[in-house]
Amino acid sequence: MNLHRLLAARVAAGKHVRVGLIGAGKFGSMFLAQIPTTPGVVVAAIADLAPDRARAACARVGWDETRIAATRFTDDAAGMIAADDIDVVVEATGHAPAGIAHARAAIAAGKHIVMVNVEADVLAGPLLAKHAAQAGVVYSLAYGDQPALIAEQVDWARSCGFDVIAAGKGTKYLPEYHASTPETVWPYYGLTEAQARAGGMNPQMFNSFLDGTKSGIEMAAVANATGLIPPPDGLAFPPCGTHELAEMLRPGNQGALHHRGQVEVVSSLHRDGTQVANDLRWGVYVVFEAPNDYTATCFAEYGVPTDASGRVSALFRPFHLIGLELNVSVLSAALRGEPTGAPTGFRGDVVATAKRALLAGEILDGEGGACVWGKLMPAARSLAIGGLPIGLANRVPLIRDVPAGSPVTWADVRIDQADAAYRFRREMEAAFPAG
Repeated sequence: MNLHRLLAARVAAGKHVRVGLIGAGKFGSMFLAQIPTTPGVVVAAIADLAPDRARAACARVGWDETRIAATRFTDDAAGMIAADDIDVVVEATGHAPAGIAHARAAIAAGKHIVMVNVEADVLAGPLLAKHAAQAGVVYSLAYGDQPALIAEQVDWARSCGFDVIAAGKGTKYLPEYHASTPETVWPYYGLTEAQARAGGMNPQMFNSFLDGTKSGIEMAAVANATGLIPPPDGLAFPPCGTHELAEMLRPGNQGALHHRGQVEVVSSLHRDGTQVANDLRWGVYVVFEAPNDYTATCFAEYGVPTDASGRVSALFRPFHLIGLELNVSVLSAALRGEPTGAPTGFRGDVVATAKRALLAGEILDGEGGACVWGKLMPAARSLAIGGLPIGLANRVPLIRDVPAGSPVTWADVRIDQADAAYRFRREMEAAFPAG
């Protein structure tokens, strides 16, 4: 990619890449940890609801007092975005409505936007990306997070002339996890509540990783960025090790893959709870097929693992480094004017789905909460049933009962139709016929 060479040239010219970070949580802190060893990248300002906490995070990840003193800390994200000394905005709050507002402000200000906030991307990313293109700036998924890494693998395969059969990631999954709540989450992780509290772990956030919501959100982002289509009944989470990817995720293998050109998440656990050999819990993969007999012969000659036919293979990456890799997105936007993945259509959506029987009058508590989990489905189906996006399922009252396992719809809730995030989502639905 030559990003380091381009950065070195920019440094030699006396011009730095200037970043404004919104949200100094775990992802943001990991990004900040790399700044002292990346000459040419300067974090000019950090916006956080608790500026002192952000300042402490910088010290914790190794910033010296000189660097901290040279950085602005503020709770005014809008003011930071508008500042003249920002080239790239990194949105790392994880709050979907706030993410949309910050991205829109960055685009209006002529700033590139790197959207760590995949919740916001799945809620309305296609329209944000369209607005960014019209404004001549980059809207990008965040490298280091799994959606951008999967998009890169899909791009690699297609650029080589391979047909992509499936792509996705690994996770720890059992069907019972869909009903998990912040009160039940820690035993599933093998932790006590005291251990989790000592580690500063947010139970609702970690529950969203476990109950299937985060997997659905990330695969919707991949679908919208790559053109791969979600399975009609949601993710199957087949137990699968890296040595089995090509054989299990191949055309016609019902129960593991619904169709060619699909996103899917593989589980690191068998359904009886035992560990999958060579699991891909922290990694990403792409499954692709040789286009002809000669290519299949080359697979055999060069020791490429394949399925029984010799034509289907898989490339995987066993881990991702999250914020430690975010510079790739920042530099790609600033130096090349290119995203590390961005939505090109509305193909996947994540619909709030009842974890238990919900009663009229209850207040939904959002992603990772006790009421709903986010189920991936094709965008066309979400629109057909009027599905409530998981990104708008927080602090919303139910006006009628919803049975356990059923999707929550717009008709089931009382929503503020004047809310900016709601209106932008509806505008996105109108602008992008589901495909």
